[in-house]
Amino acid sequence: MIGKLFLEREARLSRGDRGCRICGVPSHPMSETLGLCLNCIRTHPNEALRLGQSVHAESRQAFDLPPATPQETDGLQCVLCSRQCRITEGKRGYCGLRTVCDGRLIHLGTARRGVLQWYRDPLPTNCVADWVCRGSRQLGYHNLAVFYASCTLNCLFCQNWHFREVSVPPSAGISAEQLADAADPSTFCACFFGGDPASQMPHALAAGQRLAAKGVTVCWETAGTSHPKLLDRAVELSLASGGCIKFDLKAYDEVLHLILTGGSNRQTLDNFARAARRFEERPDAPLVLASTLLVPGYVDAEEVGQIARFIANLNRRIPYALLAFAPHFYMPDLPRTSTRHALEAERAARIAGLLDVRIANRHLLSEDY
Repeated sequence: MIGKLFLEREARLSRGDRGCRICGVPSHPMSETLGLCLNCIRTHPNEALRLGQSVHAESRQAFDLPPATPQETDGLQCVLCSRQCRITEGKRGYCGLRTVCDGRLIHLGTARRGVLQWYRDPLPTNCVADWVCRGSRQLGYHNLAVFYASCTLNCLFCQNWHFREVSVPPSAGISAEQLADAADPSTFCACFFGGDPASQMPHALAAGQRLAAKGVTVCWETAGTSHPKLLDRAVELSLASGGCIKFDLKAYDEVLHLILTGGSNRQTLDNFARAARRFEERPDAPLVLASTLLVPGYVDAEEVGQIARFIANLNRRIPYALLAFAPHFYMPDLPRTSTRHALEAERAARIAGLLDVRIANRHLLSEDY
């Protein structure tokens, strides 16, 4: 699965080369696969981006995904997310679900066909918003968990990377109507996540509308890269049904975000601000929440403080969850988030002005650094 990158990493380690590929200085914690320390990412952004892009390209080729955003001048443009892919005949978009055939842009992720898995998750569950959402108090009911098998980013620390192994034959998919029909009298809420629903928003919105009509609360977990007009519809659906939209704000600094996820965070921050403007329309149950994964060695208290200041400038009452990291995907050599790291991040978020900050997944915290 990982292949060349891990062979290169092992070769570097066998030579005793454990330092950053820019400064040469060993740093702990630091991903040996990425080979970049946080200080060099911040002080040598251009060189760090060049090295980071090569890692992303290799990681995507391992799953037969485009190594970068297709931007062919004569290609057909997909506008569903911030990638704005321009795709030529026989090629695929960044998410892997858009192709061009006979001069036409072909979509998966429409109301007719969504590429996903779903299951019933008994309430209360490990929802990012569990300390403030209504679903956490609905004993005896369940959440319809909708896991979209595609994404608009390429997080090297992805906790749910297995969606990349889902095969997508031409006949794949389940319709929005079929998904909504899975709801029964014990379905209190539905949450669209993945992967990320941004790459299949037409399907998610169509299914969500049908579920809301049945009285099901509709929620989202997303990196926020969808087209702003589609984001508006998702927020409206959650507002009307009593649900929430949970934004995964992975980093504030754009260079760090690009290196960790392979994509810009500009659309994410704009969409978050767009949704946050509606926060006070339902003061009794939070409509908008934010979370950040505390990636050891990269998403430190300084980065969390910048994210928190951004949120607080929009509304200090927006809940913010700090998530503990566990080793995964292309960063298996990193330790779990330390207790010290989590507490420093929580302190930074509160100093930035946020009123409701929570350290989640505490059972994952370590004393490793």
